Amino acid sequence: MERFWESYGLTEEEYKKILEKLGRKPNHVELGILGALWSEHCSYKSSKKHLKKFPTEAPWVIQGPGENAGVVEIDDKVWVAFKVESHNHPSYIEPFHGAATGVGGIIRDVLSMGARPIALADSLRFGELDYHETRKLVRGVVKGISFYGNCIGVPTVSGETFFEPSYKTNPLVNAFCLGIMPAGKMYRARATREGQILFLIGSSTGRDGIHGAVMASGEFGEDVEEKRPNVQIGDPYFGKKLIEAIMEIVEKDLIVGMQDLGAAGLAGSASEIASKSEKGVELYLERVPLREKGMTPYEILLSESQERMLLVAEEDKVQELKRIAKKWHLEGEVVGRITGDGKLRAFYKNEIVAELPVALIIDEAPVYDRPVKEPEYLKETRKLNEEELPQKDLRESLFKLLSSPNVASKEWVFTQYDYQVGTNTLLIPGHDASVLRLKWVVRPEVKTDKGIAISSEGNGRMVFLNPYEGGKFVVAEVCRNLACVGAKPLAITDCLNFGNPERPEIMWQFVKAVEGMAEACEKFNVPVVSGNVSLYNETVEKEGIRNVFPTPIVVGVGVLENAEEYTPSVIEKEGELYLIGNLEELLSLGGSEFLKVVHGLIKGDVPKVDLEKEKKLIELLFEINRRRIPVAVHDVSTGGILITLLEMVFNSPFGLELDIYSEERIDKFLFSENPTRVVVCVESEKAEELKDLVESKGLNWLYLGRTSEERKIKLVYNGEEALNENLEELKELWEKGLTKFLDSTL
Repeated sequence: MERFWESYGLTEEEYKKILEKLGRKPNHVELGILGALWSEHCSYKSSKKHLKKFPTEAPWVIQGPGENAGVVEIDDKVWVAFKVESHNHPSYIEPFHGAATGVGGIIRDVLSMGARPIALADSLRFGELDYHETRKLVRGVVKGISFYGNCIGVPTVSGETFFEPSYKTNPLVNAFCLGIMPAGKMYRARATREGQILFLIGSSTGRDGIHGAVMASGEFGEDVEEKRPNVQIGDPYFGKKLIEAIMEIVEKDLIVGMQDLGAAGLAGSASEIASKSEKGVELYLERVPLREKGMTPYEILLSESQERMLLVAEEDKVQELKRIAKKWHLEGEVVGRITGDGKLRAFYKNEIVAELPVALIIDEAPVYDRPVKEPEYLKETRKLNEEELPQKDLRESLFKLLSSPNVASKEWVFTQYDYQVGTNTLLIPGHDASVLRLKWVVRPEVKTDKGIAISSEGNGRMVFLNPYEGGKFVVAEVCRNLACVGAKPLAITDCLNFGNPERPEIMWQFVKAVEGMAEACEKFNVPVVSGNVSLYNETVEKEGIRNVFPTPIVVGVGVLENAEEYTPSVIEKEGELYLIGNLEELLSLGGSEFLKVVHGLIKGDVPKVDLEKEKKLIELLFEINRRRIPVAVHDVSTGGILITLLEMVFNSPFGLELDIYSEERIDKFLFSENPTRVVVCVESEKAEELKDLVESKGLNWLYLGRTSEERKIKLVYNGEEALNENLEELKELWEKGLTKFLDSTL
């Protein structure tokens, strides 16, 4: 028998379930709706069970998971909405358009909560630089992000970019957006009563993006070129007009709810509104404004054309909604109505083309408890005796690290983004976190002295080596980054990028990473308020199957009591340098960039996070910023302490005179990426106050040295000179590590 259901992304068991529930065979349009809404991308059928492990509540959380974005309270005047989401598969097929529409989609998620988007962040993963497609992918993705964000006028203020072989044919493109709203002015994707209308506003509908959700829920193979029509095409100018139109509609209180049109298009948006409202919905497809001739009901329902929103309103508001749509040169039509019978009915020229129970589309989508199995590769990766590693030349090792694209400056990436449009960005990309004012004088008008910090992290290599400890490691780092600039972590949003969940080893990685992340979030009292799961990030090739490293991306949002009082990571005044935090744990090179770049190994175990000490460090960093003690603070992460110190002075007028005593061998001390450690620069007269506060928290400090007026790094280790280098030469290596590759001729 022909397995026709597979073309809709359904399994045979899922098709049989549909037959049983409906009591009849579904038609072509109905199968398209169910295939899209039952896809992994829309239904979270492999992950839903495990996502319940995350803490999602706190007194400051207004809206947790379940809506288009999470919302948290900043104070009694301002709330913020935020979310991160993936656009991985489209960005490999069409790097520019895939990345651009990822930005557009996440902006609309935040907009649909009634919030004005004011900040973007991105988290990017590509194959190594020697892979022949990497340059094209990086250029296309960065250009797509900058094109959409710059044109729409929302600054890209934070992000990260990493390169590993596992991502070479499956890049990860995760986009984050944050928006602001007056306290109490939040919207949800809900109707309040039967008879309310559905008003479609935005761009006209075309054939782009059909089957996008299904495509995003499968692995790549040799048919990748055939999936090109599944990629949506975005228009940031329409996106900008849509933002302003929605802000005017919200200000005038013309609607009761709204939902953006993303995955599964109108079918998905209408079904979600009906489900959350516990209602039904009728759709009149001939009323949908089209930009292509001859579109079928199937195409109209499932098109994922961009820059469209579905509004729920009372009938008497239609003329005003149409007036606003026209004012902003947007399409605006009534395309449906809320009913009371719990069914989705789609009409085309007075004929029913689809009739399905909303519960079947949304609530009865399959949920799987997939088998798990610890991967065999861990037995090999954990066979690492660090004491047997040969000692490498320190100077040569440092040069290799500074030239590594994972350590090198990402200025080539972030300078393509307008990160200061809106004039609210105080601390720009390149620090542990970005800092923004929360002031907006144009619709909606909001103002507070408080500021927010945004930081993005995701260490796929650490999670690959130990998913449970790696999950804790990533959450700890993002919260530490926020605290480094002086912000109190409020909440996180995550995008969980993993391989094929039907493989037990991949599902084990997912479950363990979620459990580790959840434990850290509970300990830090930092709830998960929104997020996304991206599975099937694998490529089937003749040589075999390659899954991406398990990569949970975490974006943290923190609050500063005064936006202007933050701590940078670059040293702007001379001072003494101290390493503070948990200095009692044995140092490890497991998963470090040094181990990979210098020794060619991705092995070892993840340096474990002492969550209690990490929590104390976060509290300490918040306190020392409040007291205005440090000149600069920078967390120890990729590359280790030596890279941290150099990053603190590369863009400052100072050099470094380091005088370090330690029982550790020098490569471990300088290049370990152990967590719960930061470098603090303080003026000499404040050093004792810092040390007293560190000790009062039960943490440790170690004197590292001080800044110097000479632009050199001089390192004495256990009484012997180990390094004496010109900083400008090292800085040139760091600045050109990525740029020389991406700017070179194809």
